[in-house]
Amino acid sequence: MNCDFRTDFPIFSKYPEMVYLDNAATTQKPRQVNEAVTRFYEEANANPLRGVYDLSVKATEAYESAREKVANLIGAKDASEIIFTRNTTEALNLIAYSYGLSHLHEGDEIVITIMEHHSNILPWQMVARQTGAKLVYMMIDKEGRISPEEIETKITDRTKIVSIGYVSNVMGVLNPVEAVIKKAHSVGAIAIVDGAQSTPHMKVDVTELDCDFYALSGHKMLAPMGIGALYGKMKLLLEMPPFLTGGEMIEYVEQQSATFAEVPHKFEAGTVNAGGAVGLGAAIDYINSIGLDYIEKREAELVKYMIERMGELPYIEIIGGSKPCDHHGIVTFMVKDVHPHDVASILDEQHVCIRAGHHCAQPLLKFLGVNATDRASVYFYNTEEEIDRFIDALTKVRGYLGYGA
Repeated sequence: MNCDFRTDFPIFSKYPEMVYLDNAATTQKPRQVNEAVTRFYEEANANPLRGVYDLSVKATEAYESAREKVANLIGAKDASEIIFTRNTTEALNLIAYSYGLSHLHEGDEIVITIMEHHSNILPWQMVARQTGAKLVYMMIDKEGRISPEEIETKITDRTKIVSIGYVSNVMGVLNPVEAVIKKAHSVGAIAIVDGAQSTPHMKVDVTELDCDFYALSGHKMLAPMGIGALYGKMKLLLEMPPFLTGGEMIEYVEQQSATFAEVPHKFEAGTVNAGGAVGLGAAIDYINSIGLDYIEKREAELVKYMIERMGELPYIEIIGGSKPCDHHGIVTFMVKDVHPHDVASILDEQHVCIRAGHHCAQPLLKFLGVNATDRASVYFYNTEEEIDRFIDALTKVRGYLGYGA
Protein backbone atom coordinates (compact mmCIF):
# COMPACT_ATOMS: atom_id res chain seq x y z
CA MET A 1 0.00 0.00 0.00
CA ASN A 2 1.21 3.50 -0.84
CA CYS A 3 1.26 5.28 2.49
CA ASP A 4 2.18 8.73 1.21
CA PHE A 5 -1.30 10.10 1.80
CA ARG A 6 -0.14 13.65 2.43
CA THR A 7 -0.07 14.45 -1.28
CA ASP A 8 -3.85 14.02 -1.28
CA PHE A 9 -4.24 16.94 1.13
CA PRO A 10 -3.80 20.35 -0.53
CA ILE A 11 -3.42 22.21 2.76
CA PHE A 12 -0.12 20.48 3.50
CA SER A 13 1.31 21.80 0.23
CA LYS A 14 -0.10 25.24 0.97
CA TYR A 15 1.53 25.29 4.42
CA PRO A 16 4.58 23.00 4.20
CA GLU A 17 5.93 24.19 7.57
CA MET A 18 2.73 23.36 9.45
CA VAL A 19 2.51 20.47 11.92
CA TYR A 20 -1.20 19.84 12.37
CA LEU A 21 -1.99 18.02 15.63
CA ASP A 22 -5.58 19.12 16.25
CA ASN A 23 -7.34 16.26 14.49
CA ALA A 24 -9.72 15.57 17.38
CA ALA A 25 -11.21 19.01 16.67
CA THR A 26 -11.38 18.60 12.90
CA THR A 27 -9.46 16.74 10.22
CA GLN A 28 -8.01 18.10 7.00
CA LYS A 29 -9.79 17.33 3.72
CA PRO A 30 -8.34 15.31 0.83
CA ARG A 31 -8.74 16.60 -2.71
CA GLN A 32 -11.00 13.62 -3.48
CA VAL A 33 -13.57 15.00 -1.04
CA ASN A 34 -13.19 18.58 -2.25
CA GLU A 35 -13.57 17.47 -5.85
CA ALA A 36 -16.67 15.39 -5.07
CA VAL A 37 -18.39 18.40 -3.50
CA THR A 38 -17.41 20.68 -6.37
CA ARG A 39 -18.56 18.09 -8.91
CA PHE A 40 -21.95 17.83 -7.21
CA TYR A 41 -22.54 21.57 -7.40
CA GLU A 42 -21.26 21.76 -10.96
CA GLU A 43 -23.03 18.69 -12.35
CA ALA A 44 -25.97 17.79 -10.08
CA ASN A 45 -27.03 20.96 -8.28
CA ALA A 46 -30.77 20.76 -7.66
CA ASN A 47 -32.97 20.35 -4.62
CA PRO A 48 -33.01 16.63 -3.75
CA LEU A 49 -36.27 14.79 -3.09
CA ARG A 50 -38.48 17.56 -4.52
CA GLY A 51 -38.30 17.49 -8.30
CA VAL A 52 -39.21 14.93 -10.93
CA TYR A 53 -36.87 16.41 -13.54
CA ASP A 54 -33.60 14.65 -14.31
CA LEU A 55 -31.27 17.01 -12.44
CA SER A 56 -33.26 16.74 -9.23
CA VAL A 57 -33.37 12.96 -9.58
CA LYS A 58 -29.59 12.96 -9.99
CA ALA A 59 -29.21 15.09 -6.85
CA THR A 60 -31.52 12.74 -4.94
CA GLU A 61 -29.53 9.71 -6.05
CA ALA A 62 -26.27 11.33 -4.89
CA TYR A 63 -27.79 12.26 -1.54
CA GLU A 64 -29.28 8.82 -0.89
CA SER A 65 -26.08 7.11 -2.03
CA ALA A 66 -24.26 8.97 0.74
CA ARG A 67 -26.83 7.69 3.23
CA GLU A 68 -26.11 4.12 2.09
CA LYS A 69 -22.38 4.68 2.57
CA VAL A 70 -22.88 5.89 6.14
CA ALA A 71 -25.07 2.86 6.89
CA ASN A 72 -22.48 0.47 5.48
CA LEU A 73 -19.63 2.16 7.35
CA ILE A 74 -21.20 1.74 10.78
CA GLY A 75 -23.00 -1.55 10.16
CA ALA A 76 -26.61 -0.34 10.11
CA LYS A 77 -29.00 -2.87 8.60
CA ASP A 78 -31.18 -0.30 6.85
CA ALA A 79 -30.09 3.01 5.31
CA SER A 80 -33.44 4.46 6.40
CA GLU A 81 -32.12 4.30 9.95
CA ILE A 82 -29.57 7.00 9.03
CA ILE A 83 -30.63 10.62 9.53
CA PHE A 84 -28.42 13.40 8.22
CA THR A 85 -27.69 16.17 10.71
CA ARG A 86 -25.21 19.03 10.88
CA ASN A 87 -22.95 17.26 13.38
CA THR A 88 -22.90 15.06 16.48
CA THR A 89 -24.21 17.94 18.59
CA GLU A 90 -27.36 18.24 16.50
CA ALA A 91 -27.79 14.48 16.45
CA LEU A 92 -27.68 14.25 20.25
CA ASN A 93 -30.06 17.19 20.56
CA LEU A 94 -32.44 15.46 18.17
CA ILE A 95 -32.58 12.44 20.48
CA ALA A 96 -32.99 14.63 23.55
CA TYR A 97 -35.88 16.64 22.11
CA SER A 98 -37.63 13.92 20.10
CA TYR A 99 -37.14 10.97 22.44
CA GLY A 100 -36.15 12.42 25.81
CA LEU A 101 -38.90 14.99 26.21
CA SER A 102 -41.62 12.59 25.06
CA HIS A 103 -40.53 9.53 27.06
CA LEU A 104 -39.13 10.71 30.40
CA HIS A 105 -41.03 11.68 33.53
CA GLU A 106 -40.33 12.88 37.03
CA GLY A 107 -38.28 10.34 38.96
CA ASP A 108 -36.68 8.82 35.87
CA GLU A 109 -32.90 8.92 35.52
CA ILE A 110 -30.50 9.73 32.69
CA VAL A 111 -26.99 8.29 33.08
CA ILE A 112 -23.89 9.76 31.43
CA THR A 113 -20.20 9.86 32.38
CA ILE A 114 -18.21 12.69 33.92
CA MET A 115 -15.94 12.73 30.85
CA GLU A 116 -18.64 13.61 28.30
CA HIS A 117 -18.32 16.42 25.78
CA HIS A 118 -20.70 19.29 26.52
CA SER A 119 -22.79 18.12 23.54
CA ASN A 120 -23.57 14.99 25.51
CA ILE A 121 -24.26 16.88 28.74
CA LEU A 122 -26.28 20.00 27.95
CA PRO A 123 -29.12 18.25 26.07
CA TRP A 124 -29.65 15.91 29.02
CA GLN A 125 -29.56 18.78 31.50
CA MET A 126 -32.38 20.33 29.44
CA VAL A 127 -34.39 17.10 29.42
CA ALA A 128 -33.93 16.70 33.17
CA ARG A 129 -35.09 20.25 33.84
CA GLN A 130 -38.18 19.97 31.68
CA THR A 131 -39.29 16.47 32.69
CA GLY A 132 -38.22 16.30 36.34
CA ALA A 133 -35.82 13.46 35.58
CA LYS A 134 -32.47 13.22 37.37
CA LEU A 135 -29.08 13.37 35.65
CA VAL A 136 -26.65 10.79 37.10
CA TYR A 137 -22.91 10.62 36.40
CA MET A 138 -20.70 7.57 36.19
CA MET A 139 -17.31 8.57 37.59
CA ILE A 140 -13.82 7.46 36.51
CA ASP A 141 -10.55 6.48 38.11
CA LYS A 142 -7.34 8.50 37.75
CA GLU A 143 -6.59 6.89 34.39
CA GLY A 144 -10.01 7.66 32.97
CA ARG A 145 -11.56 4.23 33.27
CA ILE A 146 -15.14 3.45 34.25
CA SER A 147 -15.21 0.54 36.67
CA PRO A 148 -17.69 -2.33 36.40
CA GLU A 149 -18.97 -1.25 39.82
CA GLU A 150 -19.86 2.21 38.48
CA ILE A 151 -21.84 0.65 35.65
CA GLU A 152 -23.68 -1.70 37.99
CA THR A 153 -24.52 0.87 40.65
CA LYS A 154 -25.34 3.91 38.54
CA ILE A 155 -27.55 2.19 35.93
CA THR A 156 -30.63 1.07 37.85
CA ASP A 157 -34.32 0.33 37.39
CA ARG A 158 -34.91 4.09 37.43
CA THR A 159 -32.62 4.61 34.44
CA LYS A 160 -34.37 5.34 31.14
CA ILE A 161 -31.51 6.74 29.03
CA VAL A 162 -27.78 6.02 29.07
CA SER A 163 -25.54 8.14 26.82
CA ILE A 164 -21.79 7.64 26.55
CA GLY A 165 -18.91 8.69 24.34
CA TYR A 166 -17.18 5.76 22.68
CA VAL A 167 -13.79 7.52 22.98
CA SER A 168 -13.10 10.46 25.30
CA ASN A 169 -12.21 13.63 23.40
CA VAL A 170 -9.93 14.69 26.26
CA MET A 171 -8.04 11.58 27.33
CA GLY A 172 -8.58 9.32 24.34
CA VAL A 173 -9.75 6.48 26.57
CA LEU A 174 -11.85 3.78 24.92
CA ASN A 175 -14.94 3.36 27.06
CA PRO A 176 -16.60 -0.02 27.82
CA VAL A 177 -19.63 0.75 25.68
CA GLU A 178 -20.57 -2.89 25.21
CA ALA A 179 -20.93 -3.42 28.96
CA VAL A 180 -22.79 -0.12 29.34
CA ILE A 181 -25.24 -0.97 26.55
CA LYS A 182 -25.86 -4.45 27.94
CA LYS A 183 -26.55 -3.08 31.41
CA ALA A 184 -28.83 -0.34 30.05
CA HIS A 185 -30.92 -2.85 28.16
CA SER A 186 -31.14 -5.14 31.18
CA VAL A 187 -33.05 -2.43 33.06
CA GLY A 188 -35.17 -1.39 30.07
CA ALA A 189 -33.21 1.78 29.21
CA ILE A 190 -32.07 2.90 25.79
CA ALA A 191 -28.34 3.28 25.05
CA ILE A 192 -26.86 6.16 23.05
CA VAL A 193 -23.28 6.29 21.79
CA ASP A 194 -21.45 9.51 20.90
CA GLY A 195 -19.23 8.30 18.07
CA ALA A 196 -17.56 11.60 17.17
CA GLN A 197 -14.11 10.39 18.26
CA SER A 198 -14.51 6.73 17.34
CA THR A 199 -15.96 6.65 13.81
CA PRO A 200 -12.91 8.19 12.08
CA HIS A 201 -10.43 5.92 13.82
CA MET A 202 -11.79 2.39 14.25
CA LYS A 203 -14.30 -0.10 12.93
CA VAL A 204 -17.78 0.40 14.35
CA ASP A 205 -20.75 -1.94 14.04
CA VAL A 206 -23.91 -0.55 15.56
CA THR A 207 -25.76 -3.81 15.00
CA GLU A 208 -23.13 -5.76 16.91
CA LEU A 209 -22.99 -3.12 19.65
CA ASP A 210 -26.80 -3.18 19.82
CA CYS A 211 -26.86 0.53 20.67
CA ASP A 212 -30.18 2.30 20.14
CA PHE A 213 -28.64 5.49 18.74
CA TYR A 214 -25.20 6.38 17.39
CA ALA A 215 -24.08 9.90 16.44
CA LEU A 216 -21.15 11.05 14.29
CA SER A 217 -19.64 14.18 12.73
CA GLY A 218 -18.34 14.31 9.17
CA HIS A 219 -15.74 17.02 9.71
CA LYS A 220 -13.81 14.78 12.10
CA MET A 221 -13.49 12.13 9.38
CA LEU A 222 -12.27 14.09 6.33
CA ALA A 223 -15.71 15.37 5.27
CA PRO A 224 -16.88 19.00 5.04
CA MET A 225 -18.07 20.89 8.09
CA GLY A 226 -21.81 21.05 8.65
CA ILE A 227 -22.67 17.41 7.92
CA GLY A 228 -23.15 14.59 10.39
CA ALA A 229 -25.40 11.61 10.91
CA LEU A 230 -27.53 9.87 13.47
CA TYR A 231 -28.28 6.16 13.46
CA GLY A 232 -31.40 5.08 15.30
CA LYS A 233 -33.21 1.78 15.57
CA MET A 234 -36.23 1.94 13.31
CA LYS A 235 -38.72 0.98 16.01
CA LEU A 236 -37.64 4.00 18.04
CA LEU A 237 -37.52 6.42 15.11
CA LEU A 238 -41.06 5.47 14.10
CA GLU A 239 -42.50 6.42 17.50
CA MET A 240 -40.54 9.67 17.89
CA PRO A 241 -42.01 13.06 16.93
CA PRO A 242 -39.92 15.19 14.54
CA PHE A 243 -37.27 17.49 15.95
CA LEU A 244 -37.86 20.25 13.37
CA THR A 245 -40.90 20.88 11.19
CA GLY A 246 -41.36 22.56 7.83
CA GLY A 247 -40.56 21.67 4.25
CA GLU A 248 -39.85 18.15 3.01
CA MET A 249 -40.50 16.36 6.31
CA ILE A 250 -44.25 16.29 5.64
CA GLU A 251 -46.59 14.04 3.69
CA TYR A 252 -49.74 16.20 3.76
CA VAL A 253 -50.49 19.59 5.28
CA GLU A 254 -53.98 20.87 6.05
CA GLN A 255 -54.86 24.23 7.57
CA GLN A 256 -54.94 22.84 11.10
CA SER A 257 -52.98 19.59 10.87
CA ALA A 258 -50.25 17.67 9.09
CA THR A 259 -49.00 14.14 8.56
CA PHE A 260 -45.28 13.55 8.47
CA ALA A 261 -43.12 11.83 5.89
CA GLU A 262 -41.60 8.42 6.47
CA VAL A 263 -38.34 7.90 8.36
CA PRO A 264 -35.68 9.20 7.78
CA HIS A 265 -37.17 12.21 5.97
CA LYS A 266 -39.42 12.97 8.94
CA PHE A 267 -36.30 14.22 10.71
CA GLU A 268 -34.73 16.16 7.82
CA ALA A 269 -36.74 19.37 7.58
CA GLY A 270 -35.99 21.99 4.94
CA THR A 271 -33.47 21.97 2.14
CA VAL A 272 -30.84 19.41 3.04
CA ASN A 273 -27.05 19.76 2.93
CA ALA A 274 -26.75 17.62 -0.16
CA GLY A 275 -23.24 18.80 -1.02
CA GLY A 276 -22.10 18.02 2.51
CA ALA A 277 -23.65 14.55 2.34
CA VAL A 278 -21.88 13.89 -0.96
CA GLY A 279 -18.65 15.04 0.67
CA LEU A 280 -19.25 12.69 3.58
CA GLY A 281 -19.82 9.84 1.14
CA ALA A 282 -16.56 10.67 -0.61
CA ALA A 283 -14.75 10.80 2.74
CA ILE A 284 -16.08 7.33 3.57
CA ASP A 285 -14.85 6.07 0.19
CA TYR A 286 -11.42 7.51 0.96
CA ILE A 287 -11.32 5.99 4.46
CA ASN A 288 -12.37 2.62 3.05
CA SER A 289 -9.63 2.82 0.42
CA ILE A 290 -7.07 3.13 3.21
CA GLY A 291 -8.74 0.76 5.62
CA LEU A 292 -9.77 1.39 9.21
CA ASP A 293 -7.48 -1.41 10.37
CA TYR A 294 -4.53 0.47 8.92
CA ILE A 295 -5.74 3.80 10.33
CA GLU A 296 -6.08 2.39 13.85
CA LYS A 297 -2.69 0.68 13.68
CA ARG A 298 -0.94 3.76 12.30
CA GLU A 299 -2.43 6.06 14.93
CA ALA A 300 -1.37 3.66 17.69
CA GLU A 301 2.20 3.81 16.37
CA LEU A 302 2.16 7.61 16.31
CA VAL A 303 0.70 7.92 19.81
CA LYS A 304 3.24 5.44 21.20
CA TYR A 305 6.07 7.43 19.65
CA MET A 306 4.65 10.72 20.92
CA ILE A 307 4.31 9.47 24.49
CA GLU A 308 7.82 8.00 24.42
CA ARG A 309 9.25 11.33 23.24
CA MET A 310 7.21 13.30 25.78
CA GLY A 311 8.57 10.99 28.47
CA GLU A 312 12.01 12.50 27.80
CA LEU A 313 10.77 15.84 29.16
CA PRO A 314 10.45 15.73 32.98
CA TYR A 315 8.23 18.83 33.09
CA ILE A 316 5.46 17.23 30.98
CA GLU A 317 2.48 15.63 32.74
CA ILE A 318 0.26 13.43 30.58
CA ILE A 319 -3.39 13.34 31.60
CA GLY A 320 -5.03 9.91 31.72
CA GLY A 321 -3.71 6.40 31.37
CA SER A 322 -0.07 5.49 31.80
CA LYS A 323 0.13 3.35 28.65
CA PRO A 324 0.02 4.48 24.99
CA CYS A 325 -2.87 2.08 24.39
CA ASP A 326 -4.95 4.19 26.80
CA HIS A 327 -4.83 7.12 24.36
CA HIS A 328 -6.67 6.51 21.10
CA GLY A 329 -5.23 9.19 18.86
CA ILE A 330 -5.27 11.78 21.68
CA VAL A 331 -2.60 12.86 24.16
CA THR A 332 -3.64 15.54 26.65
CA PHE A 333 -0.91 17.07 28.77
CA MET A 334 0.33 19.98 30.86
CA VAL A 335 3.68 21.77 30.95
CA LYS A 336 4.89 22.57 34.46
CA ASP A 337 4.52 26.26 35.41
CA VAL A 338 3.09 27.25 32.01
CA HIS A 339 -0.55 27.98 31.23
CA PRO A 340 -1.89 25.73 28.43
CA HIS A 341 -2.86 28.74 26.28
CA ASP A 342 0.72 30.03 26.49
CA VAL A 343 2.00 26.61 25.45
CA ALA A 344 -0.27 26.56 22.40
CA SER A 345 0.66 30.13 21.45
CA ILE A 346 4.40 29.45 21.69
CA LEU A 347 4.02 26.28 19.63
CA ASP A 348 2.00 28.19 17.05
CA GLU A 349 4.97 30.51 16.53
CA GLN A 350 6.85 27.39 15.49
CA HIS A 351 3.99 26.34 13.16
CA VAL A 352 2.79 23.53 15.46
CA CYS A 353 -0.99 23.40 15.86
CA ILE A 354 -2.42 21.91 19.05
CA ARG A 355 -5.55 22.61 21.11
CA ALA A 356 -5.59 24.38 24.48
CA GLY A 357 -8.50 24.91 26.86
CA HIS A 358 -11.20 22.82 28.47
CA HIS A 359 -12.02 20.92 25.26
CA CYS A 360 -15.77 21.31 25.84
CA ALA A 361 -15.47 19.02 28.86
CA GLN A 362 -15.46 21.34 31.86
CA PRO A 363 -17.01 18.86 34.34
CA LEU A 364 -14.21 16.42 33.56
CA LEU A 365 -11.46 18.99 34.01
CA LYS A 366 -12.99 20.16 37.28
CA PHE A 367 -13.09 16.52 38.41
CA LEU A 368 -9.40 16.23 37.48
CA GLY A 369 -8.60 19.43 39.39
CA VAL A 370 -7.41 21.52 36.43
CA ASN A 371 -8.87 24.47 34.53
CA ALA A 372 -7.31 23.80 31.14
CA THR A 373 -4.93 21.43 29.38
CA ASP A 374 -3.15 21.07 26.05
CA ARG A 375 -4.17 18.37 23.61
CA ALA A 376 -2.26 16.88 20.69
CA SER A 377 -4.26 14.58 18.45
CA VAL A 378 -3.09 12.60 15.43
CA TYR A 379 -4.58 11.13 12.30
CA PHE A 380 -3.13 8.64 9.85
CA TYR A 381 -1.51 11.36 7.71
CA ASN A 382 0.72 12.58 10.53
CA THR A 383 4.36 11.47 10.67
CA GLU A 384 7.09 10.73 13.19
CA GLU A 385 9.01 13.70 11.80
CA GLU A 386 6.10 15.96 12.74
CA ILE A 387 6.09 14.55 16.25
CA ASP A 388 9.82 15.26 16.51
CA ARG A 389 9.12 18.88 15.54
CA PHE A 390 6.34 19.01 18.14
CA ILE A 391 8.69 17.72 20.83
CA ASP A 392 11.42 20.13 19.76
CA ALA A 393 8.93 23.00 20.05
CA LEU A 394 7.90 21.80 23.53
CA THR A 395 11.50 21.89 24.72
CA LYS A 396 11.57 25.64 24.03
CA VAL A 397 8.38 26.57 25.92
CA ARG A 398 9.70 26.90 29.47
CA GLY A 399 12.88 28.66 28.39
CA TYR A 400 10.85 31.14 26.35
CA LEU A 401 9.08 32.16 29.57
CA GLY A 402 12.22 32.27 31.68
CA TYR A 403 11.92 28.89 33.41
CA GLY A 404 14.73 26.41 33.62
CA ALA A 405 14.43 22.83 32.41
